[in-house]
Amino acid sequence: MLRITGKTDVYGIFGFPVKHSLSPLMQTAAFEALGIDAVYVPFEVNPDNLGGAVSGLRAMNIKGINVTVPLKEKIVPFLDRIDEVAAFLGAVNTVKNENGVLSGYNTDGDGFVDSLEEEGVDVRGKTVLLIGAGGSGKAVTFALLKRGAGRVIIANRTLDRAVALSEKLKSYGDVEAISLEDVERVLSSADLIVNTTSVGMRETDPPLFDYEVIPPSVVVVDIIYKPFKTELLKVAEGKGAKIINGLGMLVHQGARAFRIWTGKEPPVDVMKRVILEQL
Repeated sequence: MLRITGKTDVYGIFGFPVKHSLSPLMQTAAFEALGIDAVYVPFEVNPDNLGGAVSGLRAMNIKGINVTVPLKEKIVPFLDRIDEVAAFLGAVNTVKNENGVLSGYNTDGDGFVDSLEEEGVDVRGKTVLLIGAGGSGKAVTFALLKRGAGRVIIANRTLDRAVALSEKLKSYGDVEAISLEDVERVLSSADLIVNTTSVGMRETDPPLFDYEVIPPSVVVVDIIYKPFKTELLKVAEGKGAKIINGLGMLVHQGARAFRIWTGKEPPVDVMKRVILEQL
């Protein structure tokens, strides 16, 4: 049973909306597992009130928060400092409060690569076909290159966005931009296919490309975790490919946030179990 006293530290998540977030379950379970006297609660923050909400972190000595859409970019100007990853991405998903000094981090991309490593997938030297040039695609591509991926091919429905992202990332490694219509041309050279778009969350979503041509040798990853298996993953699995959904990314980005806040090794198994039970 959760006991809250005057000594209990408070953590939380800023979002709009935020009722759907699984982070409160996951982080509270992690605190309980390690015997840390802390709670984690959702804060629904209208973007228009973000400045006041950030001031409230200092005023109420809230120890840390996660940040989700649509506030990841908007919160940056209100923080005292941000790390290299958050600065490059222009987005923050984790804030630590140390005596009123607010530091911002972004754990999304590294959480993604951590989830691959947990599944036995080593990205070093690999060619990755990454679909999507939005915020998630940017974070994942940056992390892949920083963690040693040999080449990342960014495919996007709007080619200009893929080109813009590849130009920003080219100093970090070998990056190419293609149109979504050209995906099938490069499939044979890919070791991993990664979907970072929202396509697949609804049963009525059209396919990103012809999934029937996915080779069995490739690893197929979808950062969506609800549904647990998107159509992309279902077809890829049927073709004999190894598949990974977005559950691991959710857990590992949260685990990195936990480590930033507490300095302790997060109980990843506990965090994953509570999310699986909820889903």
